[in-house]
Amino acid sequence: MKIATFNINNVNRRLPNLLHWLRTAKPDVVALQELKSTDDGFPAAAIDKAGYGAVWRGQKTWNGVAILARNADPVLVRSQLPGDADDREARYIEAAVGGIIVTSLYLPNGNPQPGPKFDYKLDWFRRLKSHAAKFIKQEIPTVLAGDYNVAPTGLDIYPTRSWDKDALIQPKSRAAFKSLVAQGWCDAIRQSYPEKPIYTFWDYKRNRWQRDAGLRLDHLLLSPALAPRLIRAGVDREIRGEEGASDHAPAWIVLK
Repeated sequence: MKIATFNINNVNRRLPNLLHWLRTAKPDVVALQELKSTDDGFPAAAIDKAGYGAVWRGQKTWNGVAILARNADPVLVRSQLPGDADDREARYIEAAVGGIIVTSLYLPNGNPQPGPKFDYKLDWFRRLKSHAAKFIKQEIPTVLAGDYNVAPTGLDIYPTRSWDKDALIQPKSRAAFKSLVAQGWCDAIRQSYPEKPIYTFWDYKRNRWQRDAGLRLDHLLLSPALAPRLIRAGVDREIRGEEGASDHAPAWIVLK
């Protein structure tokens, strides 16, 4: 079973890129982020024609998350992260596919920091940690897949000082990610490549793709009930180099 996470950065604008990747990579489950589409504008028909069922939660202009399943219909569990009834941003969706719970989460960027946007990011992390603990306690096979907007360690960003004040690498951001993983989650990419820089995002500016000046922001965390089934993991980085590409590349795992 192949499960991927992909910040598509506008699902309608990148639809040809997405459909090409679905045809070639053949993931069984896909968590999409940053749809930048309303619910009505989500390209459900094209995705269905490609052989994928879908559940999604859109939002005009920005955000938006979806879960796709090949030759199957994901069973929607929830479309909102618990813990704040006033939070209207479309950043979390959760579905059951093939006996596994899969999320698509799009954690707040948090810039500029310090400030309200960074506070929102840290609060969102706290809510995620509280919700994630339930999967651990109940021993539910779960993949917390998505764009966490955190490069967890120095190994997850190219050698530079240019991001030093960015919310993506702040000590509090990294501590929040580390605290979540410490519940018992397996960071599948880092587990598979313990000492190798692996990137999933290359900013459009300053020739960062051409220079391989990347960050690892997209993660697949496996619950203890699922981690023993991990066979391999990787990033389809060549997708980032295609014409009209998202600034992210798909990260994926293969499970027994």
